[in-house]
Amino acid sequence: MARKTKHRKTKKAQAAQMRSDVPSTVARSDDKAVRTWRKTHDSAVETYGEGERAHRSAFAALKQTHEKVGDHWEPKEGGRTGPSDEQAEQAAPKALSKPKQTAEGVDANASVKHLRGLARELDISGRSTMNKAELVDAIRKANRQATAAARS
Repeated sequence: MARKTKHRKTKKAQAAQMRSDVPSTVARSDDKAVRTWRKTHDSAVETYGEGERAHRSAFAALKQTHEKVGDHWEPKEGGRTGPSDEQAEQAAPKALSKPKQTAEGVDANASVKHLRGLARELDISGRSTMNKAELVDAIRKANRQATAAARS
């Protein structure tokens, strides 16, 4: 049991140390989000060099396990993993040559019930009459506003 506790402390300390060098939305998120983004980014920097491609890789990995809620990232509903939108579902060559619109971290593959719950959490009016696409768009816009407010 002592070993498990030590392992948890190590992961927490690791995430705390990484927090200063990640985007602000990731820094405001849970430890797993910070570790996922940073480790993927560091690996991508070794492969592609510092820049946009490394950042895209890190966010793509983060979107597999987390979704953007307001100004931070939260684990996906029920621990679900997988792509969050049509762009994330594409393989790398096609994703670059024929990009599709992203949901900017909103899990567009989540259930309508889950999306309505997020809309309620973000205080989006009219959510009960919105369809799935409208919910995704409204959450995406609310996330942008929350992130902008957190940065100012």
